[in-house]
Amino acid sequence: MRSNEIFAAAAAALLSTALSGCGSAVDPSYSARPRFATSAPLVNTRKDPTYLAYAVPESQLHAYPATRSAEFSVHGVDVSKYQGDIDWQAVKESGVAFAFIKATEGGDALDSKFQRNWAAAKAAGVPRGAYHFVYWCRPPHEETGFFKSVVPVEPDALPPVLDVEATPTSRSCKRTLYREEVLRDMRVMLEDMERHYGKKPIIYSSVDFYQAILHSGALAEYPIWVRSTKYHPAVRYGDRKWTFWQYRSDGHVPGIPVAVDQNTFNGSHGQWREWLAGQTGLKAQPVATAAAKPIDDRGIERLIEEDPAMLPSAMKNAQ
Repeated sequence: MRSNEIFAAAAAALLSTALSGCGSAVDPSYSARPRFATSAPLVNTRKDPTYLAYAVPESQLHAYPATRSAEFSVHGVDVSKYQGDIDWQAVKESGVAFAFIKATEGGDALDSKFQRNWAAAKAAGVPRGAYHFVYWCRPPHEETGFFKSVVPVEPDALPPVLDVEATPTSRSCKRTLYREEVLRDMRVMLEDMERHYGKKPIIYSSVDFYQAILHSGALAEYPIWVRSTKYHPAVRYGDRKWTFWQYRSDGHVPGIPVAVDQNTFNGSHGQWREWLAGQTGLKAQPVATAAAKPIDDRGIERLIEEDPAMLPSAMKNAQ
């Protein structure tokens, strides 16, 4: 979910000699410093530390572009303060079926647009849930404690989301992530969220985090929201069953003034209706217009996976 923040920072770097905001640029020393103490379980045939493994033969990659998101019926967005002032009524009218809204980060960072987005999305009739971005140098109880103090318990809200990603750009947290420790901390946070909100939380994961930490069925009892902006999830996540897929970070949605992450639900509209009712009691709106299914006009050359290890060199050198 950090992609829009990273790209906004990189663009600013081209216009200015300094970036504002902590952790908004990609650490140029990243390639020399591992993020994880464990490697991906899939075979790394290239012997390259920045390479993310494929779960399908490379000769078949052409059959799995991220533009296959168009095969799904239910689409939504995720937003933070970086999307500015959102016209949620326009978002709703464009066919957006759900939204995940950033609430907190770590133990003390509140997204400045959360309260406005939370209230306005509900008023417009957009089913919405809140997400927490994990800061790996905080005790788990501090992270979830802060999230609980900010996000109200509302029966009609989507399940809470735990956003887990490596943070090589952080200036204040240089922790290398050891799989066993991370899974233990994640379980503490997920169980605390579930007790408080009465709903099984969703895990959001980037490709590199999944392949290093969540592989081999780890925490599979929780629904997962996967990020893959170049390929269909089958390529990077193998046969792991996913509930949501973030397939694009440069989408354009009426009512949102800048680029936004776009996502899809893994199922038909009927399955979405059942899932939404079970989680929130809400009745899903019918897919009545072509606008409900975004047109993905990206060519193959624009299907770039934006995990830190795979950013273009211009992005890597931003400081």
